[in-house]
Amino acid sequence: MFIQTEATPNPSTLKFIPGKPVVEGDPRDFRSADEATISPLAEKLFAVQGVEGVFLGADFITVTKDDGEWQHLKPAVLGAIMEHFICLLYTSPSPRDLLSHLVCR
Repeated sequence: MFIQTEATPNPSTLKFIPGKPVVEGDPRDFRSADEATISPLAEKLFAVQGVEGVFLGADFITVTKDDGEWQHLKPAVLGAIMEHFICLLYTSPSPRDLLSHLVCR
């Protein structure tokens, strides 16, 4: 899976474009991990140390960081996004499906 990234006018925010639909309906803006519990993707992103905000659009994700460096944070954010979309492919993990069992927990 290839995830394109784009800079935004805010140097603390990066835009990630997974090439797949992200949310249906209205965009969602999450400012804390507590708010993110309704979104598996936002919840995964807030689990990355240094993530301060998550915005989910129809076909993109923006992530706002605290004072950390993108060179350290970006690989973990990309990993969380990839994990989310891999888990969507395996919606019902079973013992025979080792990848989904390991990744989607």
